[in-house]
Amino acid sequence: MTAAQPPRLKLAISACLLGNEVRYNGGHKQSQLCSQTLARYFDFQPLCPEMAIGLGAPREPIRLVGDARAPRAVGTVTRSLDVTEALVGYGERMAAQLADISGLIVMQKSPSCGMERVKVYQDDGRPAEKGQGLFTATIARLRPELPIEEDGRLNDPVLRENFIARVYAYGDWQRLCAEGLTRKAIIAFHSRHKYLLMAHNPLKYRELGRLLAGIGEHDPAELGPRYFSALMAALQKCATRGTHANVLQHLSGYLRRALPSEERREIQQLIEQYRSGVVPLVVPLTMLKYHFRRHPDRYIALQAYMQPHPEDLSLRNAI
Repeated sequence: MTAAQPPRLKLAISACLLGNEVRYNGGHKQSQLCSQTLARYFDFQPLCPEMAIGLGAPREPIRLVGDARAPRAVGTVTRSLDVTEALVGYGERMAAQLADISGLIVMQKSPSCGMERVKVYQDDGRPAEKGQGLFTATIARLRPELPIEEDGRLNDPVLRENFIARVYAYGDWQRLCAEGLTRKAIIAFHSRHKYLLMAHNPLKYRELGRLLAGIGEHDPAELGPRYFSALMAALQKCATRGTHANVLQHLSGYLRRALPSEERREIQQLIEQYRSGVVPLVVPLTMLKYHFRRHPDRYIALQAYMQPHPEDLSLRNAI
């Protein structure tokens, strides 16, 4: 059971993370994970909102001020320098133009790019760390299904695996839409992502199943986007050892008749060792893949859960 090579998708990324010297001090924040590891699997579209709106490098830093729910971006020295509308406008243009991207990686804590915990300064100079960079906030508002993650959070193995899995699910949906939304295609997509969804959000898995149960009564052009929006929201929830173990148990059930009791017990032992934190996910999953190579199952072979991202990334070795 050899997984097909996944397609090469495109990600937008804060240019400083690729080593481009576009930061306010003329420097960069090169990420080895992005510029070396992920670059082997993805095409990058580098962006720097602050450079794009005409601020040079080096430049006067900007910061967010005012209401954390609707902050303004102004100069740290020249308070009359207000680039709020410019950053929001650039985000609106990029949300429309970058229809071919499958995800976005942004620079953490940036007043233009930060995804969360960006400082928003109050009138007394006190910062409230509840803001979001204006460019990223605009993209997230206009493209809510798009996977977005910060470089710092990608150092967490669970968040990293979650983001990359969402990126490939998003890319799979993009291909489906390019070929044309049909009821049959939507059902096939849901079927492929059944166990991935079950691992991330069992409750939403059941809700989406009920949603698609009546697909024959709906226009796929209307139901499809509604389904996908709910799917991507569900996948944002990180899978746990418990939910992964539950999926592994479901998968092992397909081997019940093919394997002798001793081999079934070995699989169950590995699943329980994973559940209790003794071994990483890759261990029981590798065992299941081994048995499915010996006893192929057409339905399991189609499951995105078995290999939701390139195996060489080793994303399941640390979770």
